[in-house]
Amino acid sequence: MEEAIGRDNALVAFSAFDAPASVSVRLNPFKPSAGVEGEAVQWAEHGRKLPQRPVFTLDPLFHAGAYYVQDSSSMFVGHAFRKLLAQVRKPEGRPVRVLDLCAAPGGKTTDLAASLREAFGDRFILVSNEVMKARAGVLAANVALWGDPNVVVTSDDPSAFPSLPGYFDIILADVPCSGEGMFRKDEEAVRQWSEDNVALCQARQRRILADVWPSLATGGVFIYSTCTFNRYENDLNVLWAAEELGAECIFAEDVLGGMPGVIRTEVGYSLVPGHVDGEGQYCSALLKTSQIEFRETRSRSSKPSRNVKDLPLPKGLDALVTRKVMFRQKGETVIAVPDNIYSDVIALEQTLHVIAAGCALGTVKGRNFIPDADLALSVMLSPDAYPSVDVDKDKALAFLHRDAVTFPDAPLGYLLVRYQGVPLGFVKNLGNRCNSLHPQSRRIRMDLSYKIN
Repeated sequence: MEEAIGRDNALVAFSAFDAPASVSVRLNPFKPSAGVEGEAVQWAEHGRKLPQRPVFTLDPLFHAGAYYVQDSSSMFVGHAFRKLLAQVRKPEGRPVRVLDLCAAPGGKTTDLAASLREAFGDRFILVSNEVMKARAGVLAANVALWGDPNVVVTSDDPSAFPSLPGYFDIILADVPCSGEGMFRKDEEAVRQWSEDNVALCQARQRRILADVWPSLATGGVFIYSTCTFNRYENDLNVLWAAEELGAECIFAEDVLGGMPGVIRTEVGYSLVPGHVDGEGQYCSALLKTSQIEFRETRSRSSKPSRNVKDLPLPKGLDALVTRKVMFRQKGETVIAVPDNIYSDVIALEQTLHVIAAGCALGTVKGRNFIPDADLALSVMLSPDAYPSVDVDKDKALAFLHRDAVTFPDAPLGYLLVRYQGVPLGFVKNLGNRCNSLHPQSRRIRMDLSYKIN
């Protein structure tokens, strides 16, 4: 740490390792989030530092994707991303293409998705990748809660991406590291640390960089981040990539401006406890200079995945969403993919293991259409799609717990349940009772028998 940030800075950081870990959230700018209060994070417009850690399980807005629990230091990567968007060319005739390579559990993916939507509207596609299958499932669930249909979740090793040469305009790689930034949160991170592990992580990180590099377009931006402090996994890797892979270090100068507590390193920025409220984060960026360009091919976009069928426009389903979409069917589930990313989704399915793309609208059962829980959470849900009922906190938690709830004064049929104006999910109102459409996998398992304030 002394090598990386200097002795004086390191002493301040070490003195802070015994202090409690900070708590912060980042708001979803496309969903209401009234009641989520806290001190603003200086580098994240939608970030909030909380005075203490609440029981997030007992907040319906947490389950609605109105915010994401994320360390404030980790949000600095999103700040760098937003600053660098100005350098990205806005392509004609296609969306901006971004890859979050090591994405689980989804903090940076949801941050990037919100930033891209604010900057480009619907004209982007964000590929969110996680190689570990179990973690990829968690990632897909968090992306569904966030509700952005332009995020495509994949599960592939970085070595799969060179089959998309020059495809991406921006790549973010928050690479696996020795985890020094987790010391205050995880005692196991302290026990596992060693110089040998740092060397192992450095070698793995260079392999990841080299593997994915061909998929970045010439002139594209590569954002490199870790949650560790040492030079070996941070500055030295960025300098290695610049020389060996062909790039310029964008952060060789202080291009993000001085912010209290953020420490400039040789080619990046380091955030450490004691200097900032958050935990550990390093961020740097590269501009690719080596020559490689993506060329569209007819075969790459000609046929969909074998387990997904394209559908003619089902009657009436287009009224459920506020975007122009293409409809597909996977098993009994009807999926809506925004039409401006449809050809990209088809191309990605020919190369990668796509777990989720677009939004699951619902299932067809004979003549009936049953809305999917993901539709309720999607930012493209039409406000007129279904009648809605607004509930208080106790009833919202009962719904999320899959307890019996009734709405005797509401219309019969499918209802959208909302809390503080934010959709939570669907029920089928039968008058004297309701059938819950909230998934068992998302239900609150905590005992709610005691009084909730």
